Amino acid sequence: EVQLVESGGGLVQAGGSLRLSCEYSGFTFDDYAIGWFRQAPGEEREGVSCVGNNDGNTWYGDSVKGRFTISSDNAKNTVYLEMNSLEPEDTAVYYCAAFLFCLTPLVPEYWGQGTQVAVSS
Repeated sequence: EVQLVESGGGLVQAGGSLRLSCEYSGFTFDDYAIGWFRQAPGEEREGVSCVGNNDGNTWYGDSVKGRFTISSDNAKNTVYLEMNSLEPEDTAVYYCAAFLFCLTPLVPEYWGQGTQVAVSS
């Protein structure tokens, strides 16, 4: 059974930082790329970042480039999203997801329950 469990969301002031974690099970990095998408109320889903299966290729959405960093610890089956210089526009529910490819547009095959990130101005 594929499972992705996010943690690390919360409330932070603009300019602050958060680190999201995603622990996955039921598949390996050979099968899927892993990353994040987010969705704010009334907004469409937006791809945030992903790291490619096997090759370590990374992708970032334009709105987070230079501020967010994705990394993985294969021994722990965990992917991280380090988010710096957070802005109120980053407020959303962040979902960890498994993608067939780390290419835009990101199309999730599986995703977790989400973790809320709120950035106050």
